Amino acid sequence: MGVLAVIAKRLDTLVGPGVMLLYPLYASLRAIESPSTLDDQQWLTYWIIYSLITLFELSCYKVLAWLPFWPYIKLLFCMWLVLPMFHGAAYIYANYIKKYVKSSGLLGSSNFSEDQKKVLEMMSFDARKSVTQYVDKHGWEALERAIKAAEKEAKKH
Repeated sequence: MGVLAVIAKRLDTLVGPGVMLLYPLYASLRAIESPSTLDDQQWLTYWIIYSLITLFELSCYKVLAWLPFWPYIKLLFCMWLVLPMFHGAAYIYANYIKKYVKSSGLLGSSNFSEDQKKVLEMMSFDARKSVTQYVDKHGWEALERAIKAAEKEAKKH
């Protein structure tokens, strides 16, 4: 009975590193190699949230030392973020972070149509920034002409 009590008291230190670090590292490496961007969102969001939790712990360690359940709360929250049946980090990205990114103007000018915004959302941040600068300077029609010219050139080769 004493062994079970020790294991229960130290569950966060036994399971925590695997749940909070080893599995996310492995899954992040797999996400880098996969063609899908959905797993990239999951794992990039996880690492951002995990970093924020770590910064919170470092800043508030004196208060957290008085909360005996903090390590278990952190473990349960990280399990929700990580486990494939929940995809908590992807949920947080889709329901909170993505809304902030859209509303803060990171997708370029608000004078784009919904279809144009969808095209911009599919690009990397750097590409989106370059395209929006080009469109702001030359107009969307100039971008469409450049795309058509590139498609013609690609068909030649």
